[in-house]
Amino acid sequence: MTANPILIEARRGGGRESLHRGALAVWSIEEGLTAALGEVDRAVPPRSAVKALQAIPLIECGAADAFGLEQRHLALACASHSGAPAHVEGVQEMLARSGLDEGALACGSHWPLGTAEAHALARAGQSPRPVHNNCSGKHAGMLACAVRRGLDPHGYERVDHGVQAAIAEVLEALTGAPHRADEAAVDGCSVPTWPVPLMALARAFARFASGAEMTPERAEACRRLREACFAEPFMVAGRKRFCTRAMRLLGNRAFIKGGAEGVYCIGLPDRGIGVAIKIDDGAKRAAEAVAAAALAALLPDERETVGAAWDFRLFNWRGIEVGALAATPALEAALHAAPIAH
Repeated sequence: MTANPILIEARRGGGRESLHRGALAVWSIEEGLTAALGEVDRAVPPRSAVKALQAIPLIECGAADAFGLEQRHLALACASHSGAPAHVEGVQEMLARSGLDEGALACGSHWPLGTAEAHALARAGQSPRPVHNNCSGKHAGMLACAVRRGLDPHGYERVDHGVQAAIAEVLEALTGAPHRADEAAVDGCSVPTWPVPLMALARAFARFASGAEMTPERAEACRRLREACFAEPFMVAGRKRFCTRAMRLLGNRAFIKGGAEGVYCIGLPDRGIGVAIKIDDGAKRAAEAVAAAALAALLPDERETVGAAWDFRLFNWRGIEVGALAATPALEAALHAAPIAH
């Protein structure tokens, strides 16, 4: 197996301190694969990067309308939220409108991803509950889909449940990659995650962002989910989180969603472009750095905005600038090769 190229360098004191290898794929609805770097045909679990695609059946089965879900709820269904009070309350509302409570969640518990939110919970003498799980919005959406379809909500997280079968159908249609039950891995929140080649993920996000190459009904579902996230970017992640900052600043020009183990996916609605990123060592900072570099290259008129959303500089505990993350020439060349970047 050929090693993936180095995409991001961490520089300190004029030298290279750490190196992050990975792969990148850029897909255009009009031109196909326009940029590829590294093993873009190797299947990787996309983890939380595909939450918006997993939420499509929530719209298609009629649950969103039947239960009166608002844009903030739809954004939560696509979210890896920080566990802020607004996130927790929104998930509780989703469950209540489906006739369920927190006990139905199968995502498990963890401390809120947001440091301030975790500290606030500890100061209140409370322990984390499933509703604080960053995936609880996605799970609340899956439960709503189960209720609407008349399925037993219990076991909705299993690969053989009707909800997961509907999600697999959507993911297979958008990526063009098979999603067989016997090939599913298990995500951190207990739902299935299917390994998918990066170029297929990039294609899926080009489709999701543009509504191209799908039925009008599915295109409308994608539009509603995109618009919900653009309208409620805080619900998608949280305070100081890259996805929230970037979508808040870029508006409806870019849909951005990260996943565990260094996966990031981007969709550019007005360009019909999808981007998929995987960092070999799973480093979040490197995945965000590649995502920022991709946004700056593919939306050249938004370079300053992207810079405001993500800072490449590194600081020590006293706030002194000590280094920076930098895109390698290989990454810059791959992004420049995409016609849209010219």
